[in-house]
Amino acid sequence: MIDVTRMNGTIVSINDDLIESVEETPDTVITLTTGKKVMVKESRQEIKELVVAARREIHIL
Repeated sequence: MIDVTRMNGTIVSINDDLIESVEETPDTVITLTTGKKVMVKESRQEIKELVVAARREIHIL
């Protein structure tokens, strides 16, 4: 799971296994495999870094 910030300032946890794509249009939009889209304040690069960190944590534990 990664924590991201919605445009209204609320923080939401997203299952990173469900991320299908991340686009900057110019706002960052995360599309999940369920078809749901989440617009967030983090950049595409920040999302990538969060996913890598989350996956490293899983493999270390």
